[in-house]
Amino acid sequence: MTLYLMTFFLFMVGLYGAITKRDLIKIILAVGIMGYSVNLFLILIAYRTGAIYPILTKSMGANPALMVDPLPQALVLTSIVIELGITALLSALAIRIFEKYETFDITKVRRLKG
Repeated sequence: MTLYLMTFFLFMVGLYGAITKRDLIKIILAVGIMGYSVNLFLILIAYRTGAIYPILTKSMGANPALMVDPLPQALVLTSIVIELGITALLSALAIRIFEKYETFDITKVRRLKG
């Protein structure tokens, strides 16, 4: 239960950073922290004590109750790839904003219309 609360706390730290910070780089890092906390939560859901890996062989038998669920593992791998794409897109957008306005501060960017 403590680990679930820690992942929730980590998500809330990322959400707080995304809402309150004014620097684009800090906002991008906060969004990344939120994604990492979701991945950690999915890993914690999939964990079973004493479970075996989900590969069926003749020597192991076919008892799926003793195996780890492979779906959350696949979701985490997919989520990591999506997070990488989002981070790359946000970084490219931040670089373009910096090239145009010469600042990462979003309050200054809002004032400089044009």
